[in-house]
Formats: sequence, structure tokens, C-alpha cells
Amino acid sequence: MDLWYTEKHSDNVGITMKTTRTLFSGKSEYQQLDIVETLEFGRMMLLDGLVMVTERDEFIYHEMIVHPALFTHPNPKKVLVIGGGDGGTIREIMKHPEVELAVLCEIDGLVIEKSIEFLPSMAADIDGNNPRVKLHVDDGLAYIREQQNEFDIILVDSTDPIGPAVGLFEKDFYTLVFTALKDDGIMIAQSESPFYHAVIQKIMYRNLRAVFPIVEMYQAFIPTYPSGFWSFAFASKTCHPCNDFDHDRSAKRNFHTRYYNQDLHLGAFMLPTFARDNIAE
Repeated sequence: MDLWYTEKHSDNVGITMKTTRTLFSGKSEYQQLDIVETLEFGRMMLLDGLVMVTERDEFIYHEMIVHPALFTHPNPKKVLVIGGGDGGTIREIMKHPEVELAVLCEIDGLVIEKSIEFLPSMAADIDGNNPRVKLHVDDGLAYIREQQNEFDIILVDSTDPIGPAVGLFEKDFYTLVFTALKDDGIMIAQSESPFYHAVIQKIMYRNLRAVFPIVEMYQAFIPTYPSGFWSFAFASKTCHPCNDFDHDRSAKRNFHTRYYNQDLHLGAFMLPTFARDNIAE
């Protein structure tokens, strides 16, 4: 019997893929977690029935949430990841030797546990054996309230603004992030699909601009996310993602990337008109 998974992207369209088996299915205190094997995209993690990551295309998301900020900040030594329990974001941060400490704050310990078990290509650096990585199983809002002038970069690797992630899209949260960042700090947050989530983006970018002096959107193509056209918010106290981008450091990096490169860094901030309109002031 053929088994197919379908995620609705709107009332009339979605993505469907053939699955071969379920590796894990269980409910934590916060959400339903499923990890399944697919023929086209390898292993895939679902939270509350929505695609979070797949083995085949996760590199795009994780490279793009990390490297634009780390190659813009002049000296990124301490990085915080809120969410990101699959470990892919931490994996990309660890490619930067100047980072002395990366803190992962994930609300759902089950996501970390099952990622280590079933998604080792992403979770290798969150198994407790990397001295440059510190894990906190905690609510990101609660954790960041206790931080002040602490981090060079904060990456908000959250789910959609439903369930436990709702508070991570609000102005009060961005104010806490601003306080937790150092004077030249940068925040990156995934900011949904410009094609399907214009209303969410209008609110999110208005909230960001009320807190940060520099706010820009950049884009990436991620096949398993709604429309394939995904976006990230770059919010900063002083650093501009294009004007302050360290092109030479990016070009001379001593690690391989499959999506990100120094030309793409600049090109990702060149948006189509409808995406610009979504976040226009």
C-alpha cells in the first residue's frame, strides 16, 4: 500500500510526498512530533503535522539562517539560538572558528532527543560532547528575559507563529532580544513565505522596526516550505547586511557550503516587488 503525506499550504493547495515508514511518533508537553522516511527527501521531521526539516533540503535553511549574520558581524564570539532543536543551525555556527560559545535554547526536549537519535547529520553538535555548545531546555522567552548585553548574534529558529512559538513574533520579544544583544548585535529570524504569509510579515516587520534601527528581509529557495519561496528577517543595532558584509572573509572561508556563497549573500537581499510591498513601512 502506498503511504502519502500531505501538508496544506492554503485551503486549496499543498505539498504531497510518498513515505515509506514512520520512525517516531509521539506527543510532548508542547506539540506532536513525527519523524518519517520519504522517498524523495529522506527523513523528515513534522511538528503538529507541518514540515520542519528534511534531510535533502535542510542545508538551505540552516546555511541561510546562519552565515549572512556571521559574515556581517565583525567579531561573532557568542551566539544564541532560540528553537532549532534539530541541531542544524548549531552545526552551521560551529563551522565558524571565531565562535567561542553557541547556546541552544529549545523549549521541547523531545525534539532534541529524537533529532540526535534519528537526524544525526543535523544534530551531531548537540549531543552534549561539543565544548563550544551549551544546551538549555527552556522557553526562549523566559531564558532571554535573564540576558542583558550578552550575545553578539541571536538566531530565532522558530516554527510558524502558532502554538509555543506565538510569542517569538511579538514586539515585546524583540525588545528582549535587543536588550540581550551587545552594542553591535544582530538578530535573524525566519519570517515565513512572502507568497502566502503577507499579513504575518506586515505585522512582524512593523514590530521589528519599532525596536531595531536596521531591518531587512532576505530570501532563500526551500523546496519543502510553502511556495518554496522563504524569507528571513535581518535586524541589527549597527551592522547593515550589505554595507558591512565581510566579502573577503566569506570568500576565504575554510568550509564548504552547498547553497550560501558571497555572491548569493548580496543577491538574497534583492527582493521582488511584491515581497518589498509586504514589508513596506
